[in-house]
Amino acid sequence: MPKQKAKEVKVPKKRGRPKSKKKLYFGPEVQDAIVRYNSLDPITDESKRNKIYQQEIHAAFDKLAENIINTFKFTYFDMPFEDVKHEVVAFCVMNIHKYDHTKGSKAFSYFSIVAKNYLILHNNANYKKLKTHSDTTILNGRLHIDAEKQYDDFIVEIISYFEKNIPTIFKKKRDIDIANSILELFKRREEIENFNKKALYILIREMTNVETSSITSVVNVFKKHYLNIANEYHSMGVIGSKKLNNFF
Repeated sequence: MPKQKAKEVKVPKKRGRPKSKKKLYFGPEVQDAIVRYNSLDPITDESKRNKIYQQEIHAAFDKLAENIINTFKFTYFDMPFEDVKHEVVAFCVMNIHKYDHTKGSKAFSYFSIVAKNYLILHNNANYKKLKTHSDTTILNGRLHIDAEKQYDDFIVEIISYFEKNIPTIFKKKRDIDIANSILELFKRREEIENFNKKALYILIREMTNVETSSITSVVNVFKKHYLNIANEYHSMGVIGSKKLNNFF
């Protein structure tokens, strides 16, 4: 008997969108380049670091800055787009040594936050300047000048209080460093007044290189003192009429 031909089996086509083969502009290879960059000595390996940055990192930072500016539409910059982008890239380079891959964060996420923080900081500062030169009928919500001055005076009193008492309130060097970082944010309040809690914690971590739990512990101590000195200020008009030991 003649052999029967085997029936040809048709393989069904896979449905759905085909996977993109496009290379990510800030993928794992960029993260590896940043890790290698940070592992080299800034002085003895300067040429190697420059080569890694120019060939493997710069394009990713440039595209990251461009995307974040376009996505979040920061409107209070009076510089050309390219100048703003250059400033963001420069800020990322300034903070590149702070990236620690052993903590589990991806380089893309880390530097996205760094770039956004820079833009928010300067966008808010520019908006503040604009408010002082704009008609109050255009910008809503402006505080009455007397109330604003009173608030500023109160913040100045708080800064003065903590500058004098941080070494007494905190004993560990880590806690003192965190407290001084928080105080620095108070001093820069006009630039970062619209930051949310998460962004502020990120700034403090960048300044001190400590865990979030340590920051929270110091913040809680600040809150206890703040409630007492706020009550004293509103009743006496100044801070410091009570001794530190009498607060608790």
